[in-house]
Amino acid sequence: MAGLIERYLPHYQFAERHALRIDAPAGRVLDAAQRPDVADDPLARQLIALRELPSRLMGRLGAPSRLQGRGSFGLADFTPLGRDGDREIAFGLAGAFWQADYGLVPLRDAAAFEGLQRPGVAKLVLNFDAKPAPDGSTVLVTHTRVHCPDAQSLRRFRPYWLLIRPASGFIRRRLLRRIARAAAAKESR
Repeated sequence: MAGLIERYLPHYQFAERHALRIDAPAGRVLDAAQRPDVADDPLARQLIALRELPSRLMGRLGAPSRLQGRGSFGLADFTPLGRDGDREIAFGLAGAFWQADYGLVPLRDAAAFEGLQRPGVAKLVLNFDAKPAPDGSTVLVTHTRVHCPDAQSLRRFRPYWLLIRPASGFIRRRLLRRIARAAAAKESR
């Protein structure tokens, strides 16, 4: 059976994968992954603030900036695509990510994400795949996939990906550790 990530983004040009064994059952691990406080990492916020700094400064100096008056980028910008029991959860995002303001396209739901086909707009799926281990632990894998629908968006996204991928991987690995701590803390309560 294909998972949510396969359903929503079977074709992609860019991918990233990270995994961590967590001493908790899969359902508890995925519950922890969906908690907003777990995704709200202070260091990730600082990296995002650094990425957004030029556009926000330009806005303060009177130049156009679509980031002015808007909160920092975060998991709240993603569209929930669904949860498959204790196996997987997925989130989608669409935009011209290489732009200073991310060029985000608002999507009301998973159907809107699935149906979006717009030149110049890349689609991204972030998932968490929970694989139960025989010892009762869970191997949590996070995948990030990006599909650029045309040559122009591919040309624009490629250098951006090379620039942000190290920070993205760093954030994903920290997120896995935060999920592990949250799942373990829930067990000890």
